[in-house]
Amino acid sequence: MTQKILCSVDGSEHALNAVRVAAGLAKATGAQLTIVAVNELVGGHGRGGISDYIWTEAEAAGVLKIAANEARNSGVENPQVATIQSRDVARAIIVYAEDHGVDHIVVGSSGKGGFKRLMLGSVSREVTDRAHCPVTIARAA
Repeated sequence: MTQKILCSVDGSEHALNAVRVAAGLAKATGAQLTIVAVNELVGGHGRGGISDYIWTEAEAAGVLKIAANEARNSGVENPQVATIQSRDVARAIIVYAEDHGVDHIVVGSSGKGGFKRLMLGSVSREVTDRAHCPVTIARAA
């Protein structure tokens, strides 16, 4: 039985679709929904390389606020939110899920071509391949 659902978001429309799918699963099963935003560390490769996160703290909070509101609009009364900082988005999602006893993960995928699909598709594929629990990939319509 599903008790804890984790949904990762990145501020995109397909991530909001994933939130709606995760909220529907949470509502149907009575599971707790946690929404996470992975603030990816980019750059800094090699000696003296400069690295930074893709979002400021305020931007990450804004992404989570929008996603939590979408979950509430989809019938989840009290979605939990968390920000994770990591260089590896898929690994961060999996480790968080393992550490917090999550038994179902929902990730979004745009299903579109180009660079965006390559990056987002690789995260959803990696999570699916490496997760300890069932993973639902919510594709944009």
